[in-house]
Amino acid sequence: MTASSTGRLGTPTTPTEPTTRTASGEPMEPRTQSQRSGQRPPRRPRHRMVTLLIVVLLIAIPAGYLVMSAFVSRQSGQEKQKDAALDNLTWDWPSKVQRRIYDVPLPLGSSYVAHYEANSWKTSSLHVQFRTTDKKLGTFLKEVGTERAKLEDGRVTITDKQAAEVGWRFLSRGHTYSGLEYQRSKSTPELNITVDTTAKDRPRVYVVSTVRFTGP
Repeated sequence: MTASSTGRLGTPTTPTEPTTRTASGEPMEPRTQSQRSGQRPPRRPRHRMVTLLIVVLLIAIPAGYLVMSAFVSRQSGQEKQKDAALDNLTWDWPSKVQRRIYDVPLPLGSSYVAHYEANSWKTSSLHVQFRTTDKKLGTFLKEVGTERAKLEDGRVTITDKQAAEVGWRFLSRGHTYSGLEYQRSKSTPELNITVDTTAKDRPRVYVVSTVRFTGP
């Protein structure tokens, strides 16, 4: 009976491949079905994972750049507004004529002096900032026509609109201020004086002097 014949109890038997031996006589492992048919075993689709990763990166990276670009653009806009305001200041002493017209007698030896003048049909104004000593601050207020006792602690007398013209910022954390408003007479400039008293021995003074034109 051959290998393809029926078994003892009539059960068909599966044809088996004859055992192949090596040159040394040792039996060789039987070949698998794919080997017998000449086909290679299936491979895992790794290229799909790579493709998916590339798609995710192509979506995520541009989105990240958009968010970053929007943030940078916003910051840049804010900085440009601030720089434009600071550009209005001239880092030098106002002329003697300006100091006389606007009644701003700067103390000798002042540092960090800057000013800005604005003119319109109805008003003209001079913004001045400077740093001086505590003693010379008293002298400055006296020459203006007022006195240190008139300074009110915690008061900023320069309006937000006036401050925005030159990029001044008040009420910063850790800073203390005092201020006053003064006018000698109706025909003289209106003075808004705010003093940053954080450094007691070197106060920083901010002045906005406004001249209003009146008709005959």
